[in-house]
Amino acid sequence: MSSWDDDETAASAAEAATTDVELLKRAWRNEKAAPEVLRFDSPLVSRVREQIQLLEETLDDFADSGVDDLVVSLYQMDLDRTLFLLRSYLRLRLQKIEKYTMHISRSDDLLSRLSPQERRFAKSCAEIMEKHLEQSVLSKLPYGYDSVTRQSLSSTEDDMVPEPQLDTFVFCKTKSDVGAFQLDDIGEEVVDLVADDLYVLRYKSIKGLVEGGRIDLI
Repeated sequence: MSSWDDDETAASAAEAATTDVELLKRAWRNEKAAPEVLRFDSPLVSRVREQIQLLEETLDDFADSGVDDLVVSLYQMDLDRTLFLLRSYLRLRLQKIEKYTMHISRSDDLLSRLSPQERRFAKSCAEIMEKHLEQSVLSKLPYGYDSVTRQSLSSTEDDMVPEPQLDTFVFCKTKSDVGAFQLDDIGEEVVDLVADDLYVLRYKSIKGLVEGGRIDLI
């Protein structure tokens, strides 16, 4: 077996040993550091919600059976921590969707990253924003300047639609050896990405590695 296969096997084993709360924390960190909205991890969120429900039921049983207060407080702390992570993860995503709603609603790829509830939220935000701008501003502007997405008829692209800055530099940590990695389109910038090392790189260059789970943002 090659060293690459060994790295992949070790990474898979480590992933399997990681708890769902730790996976949620990782997803939260990635979402917080990434300039764009990332793919919604539906299976993970479903499992975490089931764990929250189980913890709540366990605490109810403790209350009825008179379990030691210290034990109850430890379970309550675990529940509070998990609830905070889940709510913060979902809130971060909604904030990005609200900020870039016009941009997201025009991209099938970005829409596919959202949960069904988030897609409904994005559609609602876009409709409300367009209606508000039309009624408060655009209807009062002369012809040619009344577009939601373009400054004027002479604009060749949607220059009024905010987009995430993918060239932003981010802190990241490799989960396994990636090897020589090309950071630009012409091959002039190459970096050797070593397992468990820290880097400061343009998000646009490594977004594929983030999406593939080979690099974590911090």
